[in-house]
Amino acid sequence: MLGLMQDWPLTVDRILDHAKAWHPNREVVTRSVEGPIVRVTYAELHERARKVSNVLQAWGIQQGDRVATLAWNTGNHMEAWYGIMGIGAVCHTLNPRLFPEQLVYIINHAEDRVIFTDLTFVPLLEAILPHIPKVERFVIMTDAAHMPQTKLPNAEAYESLIDQASADVKWGDFDEQTACGLCYTSGTTGNPKGVLYSHRSNFLHTLMGLQATVLGATPGDVILPVVPMFHANAWGIAFAGPAAGTKLVMPGAKMDGASIYELLETEGVTFSAAVPTVWQGLLQHMRENNLKLSTVKRVMIGGAATPESLIRIFNDEFNVEVVQGWGMTETSPIGTVSNILPEMKSWSFDDQVKQRIKQGMPPLGVELKLVDEAGADLPHDGATFGRLMIKGPTISRAYFKGDGSVLDEDGYFDTGDVATIDDYGFMHITDRAKDVIKSGGEWISSIEIENIAVGHDKVELAAVIGAAHPKWDERPLLIVKLKEGEVLDKQEHLDFLVGKIAKWWMPDDVVAVDEIPLGATGKIDKKLLRERMKDYRLPSAG
Repeated sequence: MLGLMQDWPLTVDRILDHAKAWHPNREVVTRSVEGPIVRVTYAELHERARKVSNVLQAWGIQQGDRVATLAWNTGNHMEAWYGIMGIGAVCHTLNPRLFPEQLVYIINHAEDRVIFTDLTFVPLLEAILPHIPKVERFVIMTDAAHMPQTKLPNAEAYESLIDQASADVKWGDFDEQTACGLCYTSGTTGNPKGVLYSHRSNFLHTLMGLQATVLGATPGDVILPVVPMFHANAWGIAFAGPAAGTKLVMPGAKMDGASIYELLETEGVTFSAAVPTVWQGLLQHMRENNLKLSTVKRVMIGGAATPESLIRIFNDEFNVEVVQGWGMTETSPIGTVSNILPEMKSWSFDDQVKQRIKQGMPPLGVELKLVDEAGADLPHDGATFGRLMIKGPTISRAYFKGDGSVLDEDGYFDTGDVATIDDYGFMHITDRAKDVIKSGGEWISSIEIENIAVGHDKVELAAVIGAAHPKWDERPLLIVKLKEGEVLDKQEHLDFLVGKIAKWWMPDDVVAVDEIPLGATGKIDKKLLRERMKDYRLPSAG
């Protein structure tokens, strides 16, 4: 027997329809690429997005066609998103931080027909133009007054197209399993892989994000998503904002500490989300200028493990709660969120921090398990390391144009992470499987050492890799990028770790470098770092 409820397809156009119907005057505020602050209501954004749809249909874009965006977080980018998705086309977000060769690969692999781009990236597209012959036209997201001279074919100014278009268009009316968005992994090994989201998965992910233990967005909140829309849909905020009627503040191209601080204060932001390096830049700016935060209550940190020092600074100096989130492109991306449980509220802050540095618990809609190399389930005791597996309706089951399912026999996706899960259900990633340090048959967490080492006052960035050792196979090597004007004292950094990690985890050496390479999503590029250090020999290796 089946239920007798309405069949209401879960398509993302309904999200913006809802915002227009019930929160028409709530704003999306953008620091535009051209400079000025631009304000648009959800009602206006809805109308402009529908005009984008008409422009695309006039060009022959049909359901399933890929339309790319190469753009910052702006209201215009949101309009393009919904305009593309509303007619069943696939919005392919391009990451400008990828190498040009990778961009060429994914544009061709996706078979993008149209690219919407900000002014910033016109030179980048011009440089790779000879290698992307299938792209038919380009939309430069500016007005006629700022339209550049360009060799991009069929290039038109976004605002001119919007001015000429009608908002009378049919949205939705297709299966909720229809492809909706396409985002490629950053490709640290091999070519980037395409993750193809459906309307249903994005809609369910939005509902997941609205849980109080995740984003918990309400009409009374003001959210600043610093995390880019080309990083797994800005962690779902560009969907959750309209769904909840929340004011959004979009930072555009300027993500330095001073620019972010200005938006936080002038727009009354209550919640913001970004990777650790962004927050480190903001905190440095505030400390140097003796500034405080007036309205921010919580920040979410993800994209890389959250250093304990960040959690403490936000709490102790600015009275802001840090919530750590973990996920992947393949998980849409919400996987887990680290919220303190009621029984932990009475703990000392030092004891709470031990939980807050973990990646936390999955929300409703996500299942996790740990397995060993043979695929057998492992206990949740906080000590047993295992491969982290994940399952749910917002988790990828295959890659675009891939060779079939990437799931195990129970339907779980292998994240490639090594983790523990404790008695409270808090998951803690100890390493990427390919980065874990194996010393004398035991595993050492490079991430855990990094997160402590970066808390030293003289350290700007810290990385730990395994260096070859004749007796132990590998031993940890601590690599630091010091703050400007600081000089390396190896023992000082080793002493800083004493009592905070197991003695046998202690790095065998400390090396200072001018740069620690970051990948396209802001994480430390361990592969490139290992390549740069390939000729290094530990003193203890003889």
